[in-house]
Amino acid sequence: MADKKYTRFTVDNRLEAMAENMYPGGVRIDPLPATAGQEVCILYSGLLANSGADQVYLHVGYGDAGKWKKVEDVEMDKTGYGWVKVLPAHDLGAMHFCFHDSAHNWDNNNGVNWTIQVHNG
Repeated sequence: MADKKYTRFTVDNRLEAMAENMYPGGVRIDPLPATAGQEVCILYSGLLANSGADQVYLHVGYGDAGKWKKVEDVEMDKTGYGWVKVLPAHDLGAMHFCFHDSAHNWDNNNGVNWTIQVHNG
């Protein structure tokens, strides 16, 4: 499957390896730990993906868990492994995220979202 294309994302060995590592909620992140300024790949095959969503969006922000900064919704690309987005990690501490579909159904990890720490080098 390494050379198969879906929408705008070219599936490579990275996605294949990520798909083999099962995390709770159908979320996989590479690399971990994340480093500010570098790209982070988020692969999602959770509740919305399994419910037949026609489009999934990554809702992401940085900093304090109670007051996100640089909040944005970004369209994810559908692949044979799930929905994927590659984006830069900002140096604002933690990266927080959850997902929603085009019908405004949300997967927010039972209200706690997902969080990874972003390190400065």
